[in-house]
Order: sequence, then structure tokens, then C-alpha cells
Amino acid sequence: MSVPLADRLMQLAYDPGIQPKGGGLPGLSVLKNVVNSINLYGIIAVVGALAVSLVVWAWGHHTGGHQAEANGKKGATVAAGAALGLGAANGIVAFFSALGSQVH
Repeated sequence: MSVPLADRLMQLAYDPGIQPKGGGLPGLSVLKNVVNSINLYGIIAVVGALAVSLVVWAWGHHTGGHQAEANGKKGATVAAGAALGLGAANGIVAFFSALGSQVH
């Protein structure tokens, strides 16, 4: 027995009524601290990667090593992008979460 198309569409449009809620499970503050620490370690690693990349870029430029210079530029660009992503992670997730909550 097949289900009519209208009934299938009604099942797809069903709203389960799920909303994010803080404090619903124990350990939320611990999880936030862990994620904040991971973000901090990531930012520290990016600072180190940026410093190394800039040294490689300068060394390649002054010694005529075009491959080293190109790799230094690449590394500096990637490190800058990673810093942007790590710094904006909370805002990006909040933006898309708010955007997703508007879908009905």
C-alpha cells in the first residue's frame, strides 16, 4: 500500500520542536573549557607557524631560493587564514546557527 504524496510531504514538514538549550546536560562548562583550550592551542600554533613561515620567506628571498621564498609565502598565507578562522569560529557558528533557526 503506497502512501499518498500529500502525506509524505506532511511528514517532511513535521516540526519536532527541538531547540538548543544550555544546562540540559552535566559537564557543559567543562566542554566549553576544553574547546576554549583547543582554540587557544590552535592560535599559539598558528603564531609559531607564522613566525617560521616568515623566517623561511625572508631566508629564501635573501639567499635567492625561490622555492623557499614561495613556501614561506604559502605558509604565511595559510597561517593568516587559520588565525582568521580560529578567531572568527564562534561568530561563524553563531551566524549560521541563527540563520538555520530561521528556516521553516
